Amino acid sequence: MTDNSTEKKKEIAIAIAVVPKGTNRQLVKEHLDELEFLADTAGAEIIAKIVQELQRKVPATAIGSGKVQEVKQLIEESHATCVIFDDDLTPMQVRNLEKELEVKILDRSGLILDIFASRARTVEARTQVELAQLKYMMPRLTRMWTHLSKQYGGVGTKGPGETQIETDRRLIRDRINRLEDKMATIDIQKEQQRKGRELLHRFALIGYTNSGKSTLMNALTHAEVYAENKLFATLDTTVRSLSLPGGQQVLLSDTVGFIRKLPTHLIASFKSTLYETIEADTLIHVVDISNPAFREHIETVEKTLSDISVHSHDTILVFNKIDAVEDPEILHALELEFPNCVLISAQKKIHLDALLHKMKESFERQSALYTVAIPYSHSNIIGQLYDAGEVIERHDTDEAIMISIRTTQEKRDWFRRKFEQFLQ
Repeated sequence: MTDNSTEKKKEIAIAIAVVPKGTNRQLVKEHLDELEFLADTAGAEIIAKIVQELQRKVPATAIGSGKVQEVKQLIEESHATCVIFDDDLTPMQVRNLEKELEVKILDRSGLILDIFASRARTVEARTQVELAQLKYMMPRLTRMWTHLSKQYGGVGTKGPGETQIETDRRLIRDRINRLEDKMATIDIQKEQQRKGRELLHRFALIGYTNSGKSTLMNALTHAEVYAENKLFATLDTTVRSLSLPGGQQVLLSDTVGFIRKLPTHLIASFKSTLYETIEADTLIHVVDISNPAFREHIETVEKTLSDISVHSHDTILVFNKIDAVEDPEILHALELEFPNCVLISAQKKIHLDALLHKMKESFERQSALYTVAIPYSHSNIIGQLYDAGEVIERHDTDEAIMISIRTTQEKRDWFRRKFEQFLQ
């Protein structure tokens, strides 16, 4: 029996969306529903959702003065302690709203960063999150902030003529520099790890957050990656080996999920994690087909890939959670619209064999198969061959060692130059 009294009580919050006049109301609802899911993941309960249509945002408070008073009354009635905006606010807007409403004001970026901070487990993830938080915090410093590792008063605590905020900004800049140096070291370490795997074909799972990437990773590789019905359950990249139907050994990586309006400084801070996506040979784009906004999710992922300069990858489009779709006609229409898609349920392990065959086709499309005849007098280069790709077959004859080997397209030209005299 669970003792609910020990569970952490959720913070009461109000969600606000400020949209241009004439915006599609269904789209606004979907965005606010997602904001509510983000808030729930962070530990807050949304008790009211407010939409204000404006020709343009109000520079001082983002919302009109009448709406400010309406929100203030709602705060008093509900005892809410937080107001969350679906878009980013300027530092001035945050200060003015906190003064008017006397509660904590969060914008979408701040909420996402809070979730990332709670999800970070490894040194790399914690470093990336702190870096993003400090870059977010820098322009928002006011005297209301808790200062970083700062002892007030006494000799030597402030520079001549330096205000407390200037001191804090300097401390943050110094900390950002140290974290960036730390990330550079982590990048070098990860590059060394990748060097040992560079001859294997790499698949990367990408998709909107909570699309089921980690569940699919577990289903294909038995990796036991943490999977939960929460946003951003995965922050760290997990890489596992996988055997395709033809016996080919490949690598599969699970990466952080994308989301609309993902802060640019967050993308920059997570470039180390996203490197697995950038360097992948094939992308597996996982889409939650049970989500009504799945088309917007596809667009968001494609835009984010463009933002991090991921282009021209072979991509397998995977529609996940088909077990949650009751109308089979929807699935049939999808197959007509996206002829090369794969319909699966990672949770129920439905049609995973079809996905594996698609992966095999992508592997073969991007690799080259060679047969070489190595005379016994040159048997000392056999080890180099095994390092150059995947040996499919070896047959020793009276005259030579016959080897069939598959190598990546990237290695093709190098391979032909290296072993040209032995090619059959």
